[in-house]
Amino acid sequence: MSAKKSILIINQSAPYGSSNGRESLDLALTCSIFEMPVSLLFVGDGLYQLINNQSPEQLQMKKHEAMLSALPMYDIDQIYVTAEDLSENGLTENDLAMPVTLIQRDFIASLIQQNDSVLTF
Repeated sequence: MSAKKSILIINQSAPYGSSNGRESLDLALTCSIFEMPVSLLFVGDGLYQLINNQSPEQLQMKKHEAMLSALPMYDIDQIYVTAEDLSENGLTENDLAMPVTLIQRDFIASLIQQNDSVLTF
């Protein structure tokens, strides 16, 4: 039997301006159910999906925190954020809803090469 194909999901969309954030997390959970190794990368506006204590109810939308908290139960633990994006947005790891692995932007190309498939939301 062949090895499962790995997938990198790049999140670059703000959490509540479109359905991209929720769809990317749905996809990650679905792939994990089929035992595909999943990595998530949050860059640019996608970083805002990870911020603690958001109040999207005012926009009549659901929080992403419940889906984010489910990731470890689905063995999705490779969650990356660029140190540059954190710094440029005046954020620290303590502002995020979950533990992440900090990488430098120049490591993104290597991360993409390490995976069989890459999807961007």
